[in-house]
Amino acid sequence: MVEAKVAYVFPGQGSQWVGMSSDLYDNFDSAKAVFDTADETLGFPLSKLCFNGPEDELRQTINAQPAIVTASLACLSAIGDVSSNGLPTPAFVAGHSLGEYTALAAAEVLSFATTIYLARERGRLMYQAGLKEPGGMVAIIGLSHASLAEICAQTDTRIANINCPGQLVISGAKENLSRATALAEARGAYRTIPLPVSGAFHTPLMQPSVDGMSKVISNISFGKPRIPIIANTTAKPIATAKPIKEELLRQLCNSIQWQHSIEYMINKGVTTFVEIGPGKVLSGLIKRINKNVNTLNIGDTKAVRNLVGSMVLPIK
Repeated sequence: MVEAKVAYVFPGQGSQWVGMSSDLYDNFDSAKAVFDTADETLGFPLSKLCFNGPEDELRQTINAQPAIVTASLACLSAIGDVSSNGLPTPAFVAGHSLGEYTALAAAEVLSFATTIYLARERGRLMYQAGLKEPGGMVAIIGLSHASLAEICAQTDTRIANINCPGQLVISGAKENLSRATALAEARGAYRTIPLPVSGAFHTPLMQPSVDGMSKVISNISFGKPRIPIIANTTAKPIATAKPIKEELLRQLCNSIQWQHSIEYMINKGVTTFVEIGPGKVLSGLIKRINKNVNTLNIGDTKAVRNLVGSMVLPIK
């Protein structure tokens, strides 16, 4: 039998919802420990915000980012509780934008507490940058990269996310986004969807957050990844501390190359992608990138417990 190669992928901002991971907290001591660590590290009850809302507060960038990372890490920890084997060891880990921080914890580059702290700082700094330079993001469905790149050049906007064929996200100042959206619709975009975010993420308007995060991470020790991490901005592996720190800063102002990251892993033999954390967004994108690969979502107690006796993928 040919060995299956597995990759773990972790969701980014937008996957949060009130009540996420509350069942994991109730059923797995390790998941509870992750939320307890988050509450202690951040100095406020993030767990209550995740489980009970209010939704408007959970959606705020400063809260959503550490919440999603914590929920994803709680799920990853619960997986280790169900059996001594857990999931197959991945050939790669990757995360979409914010999810790259979760991937660092999964690869043992950072402790859970440090990862949650950094996610909170990232969310805080990105929120503040959005107040200083108001902007937003819009998903553009059904337009080619070349056409959208022309529109962005005309409107001083940027392609922020290359998610999958036919799904791109643009980012920029609000007035420029309005112009870009109108042009995209005129050129035949199937749909344009404004995203509920607090700024022009992954553009130069986020430069203040780069300056802030540079100071934050300069005082933190990063370990060597136990598993290769696929960088958002290059779609290539990063394997030592210095380029990892550089990547975390670079991704704030530059495009997320999700489609190319998935294609890289597929070209290296990955046949199964395991999405760990709230939501199923990444699995949907991956299937649009390549319908022949397998995807598995693990985000709640039922999915975790279904791993027992059912995970037949060979260990990498």
